[in-house]
Amino acid sequence: MSNNRATIADNVTIIKERIWRAAEKAGRSSDKIDLMAVTKFQPIDVIRQAYLAGIRIFGENRVQEASAKFSSLEPELEGASLHMIGTVQKNKINKALTIFDGIQGIDDIETLEAILIRIKAPKRPIKLYLELHTGEISKSGFPNIDELLRGCEVYARYRQSDPQWMTKALLCGLMTMAPFTQDISLIRRSFKMLSAAKDKIKSSFDFPEFSELSMGMSNDFEIAIEEGSTLVRIGTAIFGQRNA
Repeated sequence: MSNNRATIADNVTIIKERIWRAAEKAGRSSDKIDLMAVTKFQPIDVIRQAYLAGIRIFGENRVQEASAKFSSLEPELEGASLHMIGTVQKNKINKALTIFDGIQGIDDIETLEAILIRIKAPKRPIKLYLELHTGEISKSGFPNIDELLRGCEVYARYRQSDPQWMTKALLCGLMTMAPFTQDISLIRRSFKMLSAAKDKIKSSFDFPEFSELSMGMSNDFEIAIEEGSTLVRIGTAIFGQRNA
């Protein structure tokens, strides 16, 4: 085993232990919290190493890069899933729907409608997440809960109009990026906003599949877990600083 492979495996072990401790502190089960490895700009061999270290969910933010890497890797990654975690451009939606098992970062109604219209018959239902802007100035997302609710209305109409919706797409939850700051109160407020939005949607719509909160990255995932995260997106803490 190379030193790099050992480091990735060790880092994954450490992160899983931190997830367990954060969940215990919050009175939650760590079994309810998934770990995603963010592999943007990472080479294929590094992705293989992460898979061997137990990672089963991967995140990429560029359609072309993901296609180039994972089209060749797919036969080796049995049981793994790939999520789009960046904003998907309208002209890349068709391609994205053939690559990804989940699309996060859906940041407006127009994009959501475009995705729902274009979904055909994937090998398994594509998991969708709406992004709420909660504080990261440079990032996109639905601007407020009212707009999120309007997005959910679009999804509700889609469910009603297409009898095959359960085989095509499932609105599984929400995602956000907290502000990059040392102020823990601002980070926690961001995650509380997403958790409150999830509760509002669950009380307003009958979406049994809607249960996930994708929030928390290398610098703040323990706070996210304390506030209800079900999926943390980790890059640097697994792979170290990446090179674009």
